[in-house]
Amino acid sequence: MADLIEDGRLRTWLEGREWELRDGGLERDRVFADFSAAVSFVTAVAGLAEAQGHHPDIALHDLNHVRLRLVTHSAGGVTENDTELAERVDELQ
Repeated sequence: MADLIEDGRLRTWLEGREWELRDGGLERDRVFADFSAAVSFVTAVAGLAEAQGHHPDIALHDLNHVRLRLVTHSAGGVTENDTELAERVDELQ
């Protein structure tokens, strides 16, 4: 099982990033120009997640809004798997 990231280290990691710590997980909201762009982003995230074997919760709503949530449920919070996937998602920009 992956180990949880210590709170202080996680808060340092969050500095300057668009991710937020909400209810024990990392979350990020994105708004796209249109539905097609939002779906393309979701598809790209799905590919990264599948390659890593670590799958986020993804919500596509209000036509062009995407919310990602990363948490390692088996560990009960945020682990290196989550921050690694978050960093890879950030590279999609």
